[in-house]
Amino acid sequence: MKRHTLIGCFACVLSMSTWSHAQATPTASRLGSIALGVGGTIINPDFAQSRIGAITFFADINLPYNLGVEGVIHYSVNTPSDVSENSYLIGPRYIVRHKRVEGYAKGLVGVGHFGLQQGSYANPNTATYFEYALGGGIDVRVSRHFNIRAIDFEYQKWPGFSPHTLSPYGGTVGVSYVFH
Repeated sequence: MKRHTLIGCFACVLSMSTWSHAQATPTASRLGSIALGVGGTIINPDFAQSRIGAITFFADINLPYNLGVEGVIHYSVNTPSDVSENSYLIGPRYIVRHKRVEGYAKGLVGVGHFGLQQGSYANPNTATYFEYALGGGIDVRVSRHFNIRAIDFEYQKWPGFSPHTLSPYGGTVGVSYVFH
């Protein structure tokens, strides 16, 4: 009888642990965050003499273990040479965090839309090409929900562009809103 009483008391004590909130709450249970942003970009087009001004829309999905995914759209808005190079890219990124600063490296793939606009060219033309890009940058967290993209650099390759490969590069600054 003593043995049954002891086992019953032991089972009772173990079952009360959930009521007493004895377990610590997980401190790293966040699955990630999503940042949506906009910025201004200056692109060296590697085709014309003048730089292209572009508006950039970007989305970052930050996952655990310093990994993430980035999607970028560069849309030409200021084309002094009447040459536009729009990009639609997505790919992985690796993030290094230090206090409020996030440095990152990224590798992106997608399509580029090249255009010769009416005005400077007798035969306006547009074409779409495969492209890839390598880059990196620095984001600075200014509040819980806002980041400043201090600098973002991309070096792109358009291997199907003829007569030679197109290799534009550019830099972006911007701001993003972060959803936790």
